[in-house]
Amino acid sequence: MNYALVFRPEVREELDEAYTWYESQQPGLGDEFLDCVDEILNRICQMPESYAVVYRDIRRAVIQRFPYAVYYRVVSSRVIVIAIFHGRRDPKSWQTRT
Repeated sequence: MNYALVFRPEVREELDEAYTWYESQQPGLGDEFLDCVDEILNRICQMPESYAVVYRDIRRAVIQRFPYAVYYRVVSSRVIVIAIFHGRRDPKSWQTRT
């Protein structure tokens, strides 16, 4: 069963910031970052329960090649993406989004 993907508003801002930063480091790197994000989101939608619960009912899927993780909840047939977050940032800022 594929789940519908829903993004919290903050997630788009986080993706834009990360994309811009990676593109400023090396042209094309931002696109590679977005490809890796897209790949992990597809995996999450196919098997959302396969990733570990890290806080209350929120699960985390680590993005390959980049120090980011996707934090999400599964609610009925939807995957609600809470944050796409750099691994060194304070997790308390995404934990308040639940």
